[in-house]
Amino acid sequence: MSKYFLVLQTVNDTVNDLGYISFKKLEMRRNFSEPKLFTGGTDIKNWNKLNKKQKEVALAKDWFLYYSFRDKETGKLKRMPHIKAGVNRLKTMQERVAYLKTLNEALLYLLEKGLNPYEENDLALLNKPEEAVATKNKTTKPAKVKEIVVKTTETEVVATNNEESATTVATSIKDAFDFALQMKKGVLSTNSYKNFELRIRKYRRSLDEEMPIQSITKKDVNDFLNNVLINTSARTRNNTRVDLSTLFQVLADNEMIASNFIKSISLLKTKPERNKTYTPTMQNDIFSYLEKSDPLLLLYIKFVSYNFLRPVEVCRLKVRDIDIIDKKLYIKAKNKAVKIKIIPEILIKELPDLTKLNQDDYLFTPNGLGIEWIATENNRRDHFTKRFKEVVKNHFNLGLDYGLYSFRHTFITKLYRKIREENSQFEAKSILMGITGHTTMTALEKYLRDIDAELPEDYSNLLL
Repeated sequence: MSKYFLVLQTVNDTVNDLGYISFKKLEMRRNFSEPKLFTGGTDIKNWNKLNKKQKEVALAKDWFLYYSFRDKETGKLKRMPHIKAGVNRLKTMQERVAYLKTLNEALLYLLEKGLNPYEENDLALLNKPEEAVATKNKTTKPAKVKEIVVKTTETEVVATNNEESATTVATSIKDAFDFALQMKKGVLSTNSYKNFELRIRKYRRSLDEEMPIQSITKKDVNDFLNNVLINTSARTRNNTRVDLSTLFQVLADNEMIASNFIKSISLLKTKPERNKTYTPTMQNDIFSYLEKSDPLLLLYIKFVSYNFLRPVEVCRLKVRDIDIIDKKLYIKAKNKAVKIKIIPEILIKELPDLTKLNQDDYLFTPNGLGIEWIATENNRRDHFTKRFKEVVKNHFNLGLDYGLYSFRHTFITKLYRKIREENSQFEAKSILMGITGHTTMTALEKYLRDIDAELPEDYSNLLL
């Protein structure tokens, strides 16, 4: 009869400490043999003496727990089916031995309590108090005991020691992931959580969610990330790795796993995606074209260009965020809750009267300024991205490396070079930092290098 055992979680002290197991002192005839570990035919005491190849061969074999139970017809001990319980998914000797030892303790405990693999087990029998426990030295504090689930084809039995009510139950992959997602949902924005949950969901499809969370290994995660890399890109693979590490950190912080091993998985080098800056001629041509074809899109672009906002930040603007009198703009930014920026006079002149508009409506909508528009942030951004593609990119035959973000690069470059005409590099960067909103000089310098804002003067005379 096929049986398999699964230990869901270990705790502070072993079952042996309770005095449940004392085979040498048993006077009655045993109906079972003491369970033993099979470790791939290798003596693990000499593990450190093995070379790499020998260790690989040993780990390639099945490791399992085995024991015998007395056949009631023949009266002889009969070998029972091997118990693996997912141990061979673990990739190191230490993990396998620890897992099998825990299984061993659990099986031994249940056999001593009266488990019979040939019968449908009596839950009351398995939970019957032992005299050995009752007579144990009363000055000794009872140990915390693990809860063990024994699954068979006929029944599911839960064996616990009720001397101390604080039992612990192991967590399945499904319950652990659900818990971590719930925790992150409370701290991430709606858009960030949506992307986070999507990547986690893709990983969950590769797992057996009924297995304990401890069964996931670094090798399992690496295999999944390699598959992501093959089918997408290094950037997507790295983003997936970051999200998985975030989730596993929640599990580690809540002691569902020993540590977040995903931190030790390296990030891959990626080729940065760059939006090119427009040449002065290209920028003037686009602005002139939009004045006639799509004035609303042109105003949207001028918020990106003159206030150095990211396109998504423009999409977040509501009418109430524009203070014309004080010339201030209040924006929910990427790196802080609310960012305040001045509105330059060049942009003030472009704005119509906003006082008659509903202050709670978004400033930019498909059909005009300050009109009710029920849409998610992603959908709002996608609308103007697609609109720019249809109206501008298709008309001017622009490549993939030109987009709305390119206007931010273009005007920051223009501003920096103008400031540099009368100031040193450091002075120009200090002035620019207060305008663009970069929080550190290092971040600004990296940005300027990425967009090639700082170019040398003509060095022809040096080549003569």
